[in-house]
Amino acid sequence: MSHVILIRHGQANTTARDEGSYDRLSELGWQQSRWLGEHLRAAGDRFARCYTGTLTRHIETCEGIAPDSAADPIRDPRLNELEYFTMAQLFAEQHGQPVPLDREGFIHHLPQLFGAWKDGLLKGAPESFDGFENRVGEALHEIAQGDGRAIVVTSGGLIGMAMRVTMRLDMAAYAHACLAIKNTSLHGWQPLATGLALTQFNATPHLETPERQFAQTHL
Repeated sequence: MSHVILIRHGQANTTARDEGSYDRLSELGWQQSRWLGEHLRAAGDRFARCYTGTLTRHIETCEGIAPDSAADPIRDPRLNELEYFTMAQLFAEQHGQPVPLDREGFIHHLPQLFGAWKDGLLKGAPESFDGFENRVGEALHEIAQGDGRAIVVTSGGLIGMAMRVTMRLDMAAYAHACLAIKNTSLHGWQPLATGLALTQFNATPHLETPERQFAQTHL
């Protein structure tokens, strides 16, 4: 098994309230991605394999990072984000919970939505909670079985689910993990004989200097 580094995409279109409008990097998202790429190259980080989801923000983030990889990026739809905006609209229509407009709203909204989703209370959801959990676990463990270090550009909900399936997080801890994940943050897993162990969470070394701290974003 191989080390796996998951990276959340750069800041996307923060004014969006639907999946299509959200799926592109902001100017800051591009800058975050370029800074991360510069950091990885300066540190001498090289990867045997590179993966992204098929979403535009994943592909653009990978282009901005331009990781030093021995192979071209593999686009895997299993690495795509859950459709939060779609489910939030269903949640509003079916349970009277309005779609949040700011981060504080998301802090309360996300655990409630996830609970309804897991309990099968969102009719017409794009996929089931169990389906999302299974595809994330399958993709993560398949990537870990490959040869050499792997870099994976994906989304916050998927990274949180990777933590859930490897650390057996309950729903509250899963929701809190998702809320904490910053744009272009790094998350590492190390293979052990008993499975994958989380070794790094939410690291943003490329954004730690005083003049870049403004770029540590969650939305």
